[in-house]
Amino acid sequence: MNQLPIIDIAPLYASDVDGCHEVARQIDTACREWGFFYIRNHPISPHRINQLKQAAEQFFGLPVEQKLLIDITQSWHHRGYGAIATEQLDPSKPSDLKETFDMGFHMPPDHPDVLANKPLRGPNRHPDIDGWQTLFEQHYQDMHALACTLLRAVANALGVESGFFDQRFVDPISVFRMIHYPPRQTANDPEQQGAGAHTDYGCITLLYQDQAGGLQVQNVRGEWIDAPPIDGTFVVNIGDMMARWSNDRYKSTPHRVVSPLGVDRYSMPFFAEPHPDTLIRCLPGCSDEGNPPKYPDTTCSTYMLSRFAETYAYRRKALATAN
Repeated sequence: MNQLPIIDIAPLYASDVDGCHEVARQIDTACREWGFFYIRNHPISPHRINQLKQAAEQFFGLPVEQKLLIDITQSWHHRGYGAIATEQLDPSKPSDLKETFDMGFHMPPDHPDVLANKPLRGPNRHPDIDGWQTLFEQHYQDMHALACTLLRAVANALGVESGFFDQRFVDPISVFRMIHYPPRQTANDPEQQGAGAHTDYGCITLLYQDQAGGLQVQNVRGEWIDAPPIDGTFVVNIGDMMARWSNDRYKSTPHRVVSPLGVDRYSMPFFAEPHPDTLIRCLPGCSDEGNPPKYPDTTCSTYMLSRFAETYAYRRKALATAN
């Protein structure tokens, strides 16, 4: 009850059918019991992680006025820099003690979806730092590929065709995020946490965390346990969209970040979310007469926008203006 499983995903990259089925079995067990697990032997190199960490330290170390040149509150499609206390993940706590950079699937301004003003569609907004855009756009593609590899194993575990998620993750609204958590003693309120208790919105999240620690996961007894950094791993967790698809067979587990004392913390989550028009409906085999579908049908964009409005004050204001 106090240690998340660690899953070796090397068989997913080899011609090893039995090994792939075993990985899917382990993922299925972890998703049912925890909604959280670590993966190791993935293709993202330590060199890449070091490049990203250095870039994060450089960007978040800039004066606030420079970071606000790509202020996320001025972006309808939710890209750019989020200042400290921009988010409030736990409505019972003060706004979060963190600052962020968000990017997604890049669409140029003349793309038909952008011209049609579709939500969560648009160009990325990168800081003016040498090599940043090339590094981050490549990493986004590599994380998308890793997420799709994991989702094929999830499809295996859920008993749907192996390409089920591949078909739905074309031109996705997945988000790669850099997060800087200042030391806890910089908080304006003793109740202010790095990230308040919450569940993630999308399908799966893949998280790199540095050595500062602070991530906590709620176990089945409602106790908060540490999910410490482990070299060479990502922490993977199930989001609300996958919980809806699986009819809660897979858990979308509450988690939080308690900012460490005396040190800065950096993390890099990749939130894997499908094409915005994707229908989110209970999967075949995840319901029966004794366990009917628990959630109404929705679409990816409809659900995501509803959750954004709960978390971001600027999104609530924009929606109120639009309506």
